[in-house]
Amino acid sequence: MRFVIPVLVLAVGACAASDRSDPTADALPPTIAAPAPDTTVAATTSSVGTAPPETTATTTTAAVPAPPPLLGLEYEVVAEVDFPIALVARPGDAAALLAERRGIVRLLADGELGEVILDITHLTTTVGERGLLGLARHPSDDSRLFVHYTDRSGNTVVSEFSFDAETIDPASERVIFTVAQPAGNHNGGMIQFGPDGAMYLGLGDGGGSGDRFGHGQNTDTLLGGIVRIDVDSGEAELWQYGLRNPWRFWIDGDDLWIGDVGQGAREEINLAPVTERDVNYGWPIMEGLGCFGADACDRDGLTLPLVEIAHSDAGTCSVTGGVVYRGDLIGELAGRFLFSDYCGGYLRSVDADGDVVDHTNDVGAAGRVVSFGVDPHGEVYVLTIDRLLRLEPVR
Repeated sequence: MRFVIPVLVLAVGACAASDRSDPTADALPPTIAAPAPDTTVAATTSSVGTAPPETTATTTTAAVPAPPPLLGLEYEVVAEVDFPIALVARPGDAAALLAERRGIVRLLADGELGEVILDITHLTTTVGERGLLGLARHPSDDSRLFVHYTDRSGNTVVSEFSFDAETIDPASERVIFTVAQPAGNHNGGMIQFGPDGAMYLGLGDGGGSGDRFGHGQNTDTLLGGIVRIDVDSGEAELWQYGLRNPWRFWIDGDDLWIGDVGQGAREEINLAPVTERDVNYGWPIMEGLGCFGADACDRDGLTLPLVEIAHSDAGTCSVTGGVVYRGDLIGELAGRFLFSDYCGGYLRSVDADGDVVDHTNDVGAAGRVVSFGVDPHGEVYVLTIDRLLRLEPVR
């Protein structure tokens, strides 16, 4: 096992307490105001005519005004939706795909929610923390769509469906991965493709409390970590481990940002290279930055959280990651990981150095936040149990 130097950690403020730690019980952040530069960006254009040979081409510059200063952020309500769980798109897509936990997938184009294009409600159940939990587009093949759901017996299933940009063939399902789940919670949820073309899946420790089934530090199981899946062969391996319930994560280049749901005291934001296998995030040796169930513990070889959020902080109970902002409208957020909490409902962002900014005074309380997503332009959406919200700049 490789030893990992812990990252710089910043704990975020404190407020009301909560005991909840699961992401599907019923579940927003002060102002980031970056002044605009007092210079303009020069765009260079070339002017080449039919002058005699001794005449050289000239260049002119046109001043492009810098954007107005960012005064704050706000939410725009896009739609009321029954427990939206995932919103995915790739750059250049005609529309985003919105999944509902009950087993529904719809198109979202130009801010308008379309008709149902996939219905797998007969394949899944929403008892406990189950349901349709994840959605992913293949990075290079437009016709391949992947879903993660729990079947009627509560087992984890990852399937592929044929997709033609507007319709999904329900009869085309090809199951590529399945694993038994011992309990109805900590089923994980997120699926996303990495820079290597493989799919990554977050799975919890099997459920219950205190790592009841002993999966957190067990590398012989696929539970309690990030699973790497070859979607062509179905071959799967435990890639990183020591996680309690990585409900939502985000791959940004080679960076893997994970919101790991804690137990009764602390939530975590973790950051490590997605290219590095056998990263051990420490559960159940540790919960957040504290030893779990003991006054002292051996931290050697553990990758500690970038950020710990205490349950005494603003009603925190179950962290909801999160996306890294790469859109065009709010350049001041570029490279920052946005996250929330199922009970706290705040909106916060953090950079790779652990610098946390709270945006809740801007956007207000969104309610029970369960997920984040992006549209084809990279703009960010916040998903609550009953609404789809778009993050907008105020300038």
